[in-house]
Amino acid sequence: MNINWSILLIGLGLAFVIEGLPYFLFAEKMPRVLSKLVRQPAKSLRILGFTAIVLGVLLVFFGRSL
Repeated sequence: MNINWSILLIGLGLAFVIEGLPYFLFAEKMPRVLSKLVRQPAKSLRILGFTAIVLGVLLVFFGRSL
């Protein structure tokens, strides 16, 4: 398996951009959102994380098939 480092770095950079957007655009609301996340049960957070992983894998799959 040969790793294309430029694509890996581009993907990592895009992940940082997407993760940073809510903090930049909604800086005043983020503490409230984060405090709500802290109060969620672990099972709900796992479901949310798993859903994000599945959507990410599907996006990569469809992106590579174009």
